[in-house]
Amino acid sequence: MNSFDRIIDRSGTGSMKWERYAGKDILPLWVADMDFATPAVVLDAVRRELDHEIMGYPVPRPSQTAAVIEWLEKKHGWKTRPEWFIWLPGVVPALHVALRAYLKPGEKALINAPVYPPFITAPDLSGRDYRDVPFRLKDGRWQLDAAEFADAAKETPLHLLCSPHNPVGRVFSRAELEEMAKVWLANDMVICSDEIHCDLVLNEKTPHIVTATLSPEIEARTVTLMAPSKTWNVPGLCTAFAIIPDAGLRLKFQRTLKGIVPDPNVLGLVACEAAYRHGGPWLDELKDYLRGNLDYMMNFFAVRLPELTIWRPEATYLAWIDCRKLGVASPKEHFESFGVGLHEGALFNAPGYLRINFGCPRSTLVEALHRMEKAVEAKR
Repeated sequence: MNSFDRIIDRSGTGSMKWERYAGKDILPLWVADMDFATPAVVLDAVRRELDHEIMGYPVPRPSQTAAVIEWLEKKHGWKTRPEWFIWLPGVVPALHVALRAYLKPGEKALINAPVYPPFITAPDLSGRDYRDVPFRLKDGRWQLDAAEFADAAKETPLHLLCSPHNPVGRVFSRAELEEMAKVWLANDMVICSDEIHCDLVLNEKTPHIVTATLSPEIEARTVTLMAPSKTWNVPGLCTAFAIIPDAGLRLKFQRTLKGIVPDPNVLGLVACEAAYRHGGPWLDELKDYLRGNLDYMMNFFAVRLPELTIWRPEATYLAWIDCRKLGVASPKEHFESFGVGLHEGALFNAPGYLRINFGCPRSTLVEALHRMEKAVEAKR
């Protein structure tokens, strides 16, 4: 049996993903948390740290930062420096920090919906606002309108970019990024680029391009957010990092988070190093398995769920579904009534849509899709 086929019972473990439907026969395919065992190399590193028997306040070790630096240069061609790194407990707090650090109260950040919900909620919670330049379908592909983007940038000093994009699964081409770069430079914008899914590219024809690598000028105005959490399935260890080459932007970020945002925990830092240093082979196996899940799911939708429109993601283990033809007031509640828990599109600024997480054992996905088929049949 493939290790990714193994079913691990997560009920009663305090799992956010599974506790939402505790006591109900509903398969949870919503939050971005895979149902696969964390890589053995990561678990072994955590166990060794536990054997030390003291869980005190940690300071990031040079070897931990070095592991990430080596990975970024090898996998993404980006040469970074240790002093550029700010270690964090997560990417979401970093979005809030960036909004407070680089915008005045009431100023707007530019976002691109549908988008990961914190991009939508963080501006308001931070006393700021946002201007949405949404993705639009063109030739069956989610794209940004260049003229609309350029116009919005005139009133938005900060772009909160999600790359690869969650939930539409787009990996931006160099041409797309360079078009955005012209606008960023023309309007003296700061870019906060959430690249947490950058190592989960499933389409080899669309390699991820780190935003900061576009040019020295773009690197100097970019705050890059990354983490091992999605790639190696360790979100519960609360460890991420911001990479900020420009000293001025870095100082503003550090001053804003000081005393409010806690440091990452000792086990998270250890897991992070193990993942970036030794987790490559496991990641290759994971992506192969995810491609298999994706192929199965895309075929199932095409043949048996024609009422729903799904887009094949170029990256992430998340797919975006248009359920508006189904004719139900709440697609989320409708599918829940047939035993499948999906992520509500309205939270991404897209009512009538749902997001599905296919980062699970194949048998779980197959069962969920058959339940979805029954839910669709009920409306035929």
